[in-house]
Amino acid sequence: MSKKYLDKSAILRLQNKKAALPTAELFVEKIVSGDMAYLSRAITLVESSQPKHQKLAKQVINGCLPYSDKSVRIGITGVPGVGKSTFIEKYGLYLLEQKHKVAVLAVDPSSTLRGGSILGDKTRMQELSKSKNVYIRPSPAGNVLGGVARKTRETIMLCEAAGYDYIIVETVGTGQSETVVHSMVDFFLLLKLTGAGDDLQGIKRGILEMADAVVINKADGNNKTLSGLTKLKFERALHLFTAKESGWIVKTGVCSAIENNNIDIVYSWVDQYMKLTKNNGFFEKNRKQQLENWLFETIEYNLKTDFYNNTEVSSLLKKILIDIEKGNINPFEKANDLLEKYKNQ
Repeated sequence: MSKKYLDKSAILRLQNKKAALPTAELFVEKIVSGDMAYLSRAITLVESSQPKHQKLAKQVINGCLPYSDKSVRIGITGVPGVGKSTFIEKYGLYLLEQKHKVAVLAVDPSSTLRGGSILGDKTRMQELSKSKNVYIRPSPAGNVLGGVARKTRETIMLCEAAGYDYIIVETVGTGQSETVVHSMVDFFLLLKLTGAGDDLQGIKRGILEMADAVVINKADGNNKTLSGLTKLKFERALHLFTAKESGWIVKTGVCSAIENNNIDIVYSWVDQYMKLTKNNGFFEKNRKQQLENWLFETIEYNLKTDFYNNTEVSSLLKKILIDIEKGNINPFEKANDLLEKYKNQ
């Protein structure tokens, strides 16, 4: 009987030991040393909504901040099917050849509806994901894009502390996520197709205004000639835009990620851009703007989370939703009632 009791006690001790979280100091030490397992655990803490996890995550982030801000942050967007995964893999492999450490993060605000695409991306990026100098990670959306932005910024910072000097942030290319990603990167690359209805007339002006480079992908086979013509269309259109504050002239080009052609051109553009903006002061100004964006997004996200988690607000909201179903309610008035209830707590 005693032996059985001891056996159970030993099992419980082992389970508790396994469940115990490392200290913030240990997290920071391991992350800075490049421990990928601890980096993943730290990002999971950031993503967690549990108060104890959030408290520890803040301590880890504060500890890692002095080791961050030392990477090149690149945003890559394009409609589904444009070949982002293949391009990112080939670009990442080229970065590895240049002795860089690469982190690939995916921002997908629709992941709660369709499960996200990062698992498929990791499957497609088989060669890239094999390298010990590459880290691939999704930024889960939840249901609030601001939450995606906040968590992605924190993930970028943790990856930088872990020694990754090239951070690639990928967006699905279907909405507001482009604006969010643009606000957290240094260089923004737009991938386009030709001959598939994805031409100049189908692109939003806002996305073109954000782009630092436009690359026509899949310029191979029968698409080679058409890709060159599409490139010219974009060049002409971009001449009509106001000059960028950075002083950078938007580049246009063609490439074939699947044939690994012209991937090096993008690397040279990013290098030129970094030199230019660091010399003229725009890089530092933009990084400060990124910090401001992080500040306001965190405030907004935390306020919204606190609002909906408030017990009295939640209770009143349930009653209001029932009234909405009955069709006898003024939403504007009731929204103000909810806010008053929250402010008077």
